[in-house]
Amino acid sequence: MELSELRQALPAGEPAYRAAQVYRAIYHQKVDDLVQISSLPARVRNELATSAEVGLPRLDRRFESVDGTRRYLLGLSDGRTVETVLMPEGERDTVCVSSQVGCPVDCKFCMTALMGLERSLTAGEIVGQILFVARDNGLLAENKRFNVVMMGMGEPLLNLPNVLKATRILCDPEGVGMSERRITISTSGIIPRIEELGKAEVRPKLAISLNASTEEARQELMPITRKWHLKDLMEACRAYPLRPWEKLTFEYVLLGGVNDTDADARRVVKLLANLNCKVNLIALNPGPGIPYETPAPERVTAFQEIVRRFAPCFVRKPRGLDIFAACGQLKRNNAN
Repeated sequence: MELSELRQALPAGEPAYRAAQVYRAIYHQKVDDLVQISSLPARVRNELATSAEVGLPRLDRRFESVDGTRRYLLGLSDGRTVETVLMPEGERDTVCVSSQVGCPVDCKFCMTALMGLERSLTAGEIVGQILFVARDNGLLAENKRFNVVMMGMGEPLLNLPNVLKATRILCDPEGVGMSERRITISTSGIIPRIEELGKAEVRPKLAISLNASTEEARQELMPITRKWHLKDLMEACRAYPLRPWEKLTFEYVLLGGVNDTDADARRVVKLLANLNCKVNLIALNPGPGIPYETPAPERVTAFQEIVRRFAPCFVRKPRGLDIFAACGQLKRNNAN
């Protein structure tokens, strides 16, 4: 709940400032039990505790990688489960969260696509993943900063109202208190929702999953893009209202012998011409049911060298491969 909703949820007759006390306690002080809100009278605490709950997900399983990555299988109130990943790296911890249970996009190189879509998550379930993982890993200290990427299960722009509501709670100084600069969402390119996202007063940074250099190849790898064409996507990206400190990010999953040639790299450069952007390359993270191969390291390097002449281009280091926690591997796998 946002503050306005909390005001409606409080017992009748309570002053308006009580809602602010509850809001700050849950999101800023991160209490996990309503009876812990010491600023409230005992009567109000007890009444709230019998009619509401904080709503954090439950831990079903936790998987530990040799590289320090942790994959969480988290249970929701309706019995469904969702995956969240912590990627620790020096002073820059990143929490990768899901926006839906499963995914409707059907990318042919992604294990999550094999699940299909079960349902979208509420704003509370999105924020709840972050608070749960942050608490479990000691990230809630006032001076501890971490990043959030909505790149787990789901297509965030097909759940945009809840994604934006979660972002407002995360970025509210009286809420979780994060900076918009530290939150990124990734989309397959839902053009009308990109335009809607750009109009939001509080919004994450935007990453676009490109993954192909031609219309035909992209439609084969990402069937949902048959509805939103590559040319129109590039026009939407050029019209997107970047903030002064912001770049668009383009993500490109390299599939051996499919989309990783020098010609592909040159076409990517042409597509992104005159855009204020950077490119993240991801060598395919393999998994059961995925009919593609990871390209050779020298092919990844050659692709990067061509793109980086025209735009910042980075190779994303795979994390948690041994526990199926890397990009494209989230499928509620119980193996580690």
